[in-house]
Amino acid sequence: MSQPDLLTDSAAIRARVDELLPGIRRDLEDLVRIESVSADPARAGEVRRSAEAVAELFRAERFDSVDVVSAEGGAPAVIAHKAGPEGAPTVLLYAHHDVQPENDHADWDSPPFEPTERDGRLYARGAADDKAGIAAHLGALRVFGDDLPVSVTMFIEGEEEVGSDTLPALLAEHAEALRADVIVIADSGNWDIGEPALTTSLRGLVRADVEVRTLTHAVHSGMWGGLVPDALIALSRVIASLHDDAGDVAIAGLVSSPAADVTYPEERLRAESGAVPGITWMGTGSAVERLWTKPSLSITGLDAPKVDGASNTLVPAARAKISLRVAPGDTADNALACLRAHLEAHTPWGAELTLTVVDTGEPTRIDATGPAYDAARAAFAEAWDGTEPIDMGVGGSIPFIAEFLEAFPEASVLVTGVEDPDTRAHGANEGLHLAEFERVVLAEALLLARLARR
Repeated sequence: MSQPDLLTDSAAIRARVDELLPGIRRDLEDLVRIESVSADPARAGEVRRSAEAVAELFRAERFDSVDVVSAEGGAPAVIAHKAGPEGAPTVLLYAHHDVQPENDHADWDSPPFEPTERDGRLYARGAADDKAGIAAHLGALRVFGDDLPVSVTMFIEGEEEVGSDTLPALLAEHAEALRADVIVIADSGNWDIGEPALTTSLRGLVRADVEVRTLTHAVHSGMWGGLVPDALIALSRVIASLHDDAGDVAIAGLVSSPAADVTYPEERLRAESGAVPGITWMGTGSAVERLWTKPSLSITGLDAPKVDGASNTLVPAARAKISLRVAPGDTADNALACLRAHLEAHTPWGAELTLTVVDTGEPTRIDATGPAYDAARAAFAEAWDGTEPIDMGVGGSIPFIAEFLEAFPEASVLVTGVEDPDTRAHGANEGLHLAEFERVVLAEALLLARLARR
């Protein structure tokens, strides 16, 4: 079929996607079988093997250049380029080939690195996050074969799951190779099955370890209790100060902002969150404001003596890991400064407080207006049979998006993805909804055609 037909005939694109889908899935499953866990030093070789496998997929598509690169000792990424017609826009397609640890295999209903289909989902670590992003990009390109309607640069990162520490160096070192008119970042998701979305805001992150110390060594709780404070009680009071009675974050100076006018039904919210039946929600404001555009704070780890075998002594020191999600419009630096001031002001009885920053990431707010966004919305609506996409926020953090916005301020950045509310990315039984995946591939192919006609 000729390129003009594909540029103007969406039915031809749809038929081509349907024809290509079995091969796309085979390539996805081959990638999933590679245990590219970037957080595990013992599997660094698998991360390298994953990068090489991705590079081979691009070589098979006859890309003009394909390079496996790294910066500052970071994990391998893949940069590939294929030219389109002269004068056509350049589109950068991003995804990442590294995956989260699978953790306890007993929690999985099938082997985590053996893709398994059940009830319309493909289960495996990385089946959705984010090797399906790579497969979706490849599928959209295969629709056009060697007659791409736009010039395409592929950037497949290898350390997103460990914080993208060397991404700024990669962007700086390869700035000219990565420069584009439109950047499509396939690492987010859709609002629901059958309801597409563009992600237009994400919260940032401040993670820190907090230690409270009251003693140089443990002492007898009977001999000294009632006079000498123990570290667990002191840390508990610090933690309790971080939220008000309604459950809102009580740290002065943090920024909040309004969210899109999107209703999150109560029944769906309970089902998707896994909340126990009697739980009530924290905070004030609409559900999506609390999830997307207000700060949140969680205690994700605690170091203290175990209950079993605990001695009858006052604990000299206790530690907690704090995960502070930073609302769009705020900055990680401001949030860290506010957190530090709050902790210091609320540490009781003269206890020693030590704050150690683990990592930070900037929040993102995207001005999703202009021709590229219009083209994306039209392509999504067509792929989802007339259902218009919503502009949604994400409560989690993808700090590298801010890096792209800073490095390429003239580009239109579209944040898309293959996930849905039951994807369970990062958890056991991560799964890709196969029907939605087909729509994602179709939407991206339609988007490339629309960008060429722009």
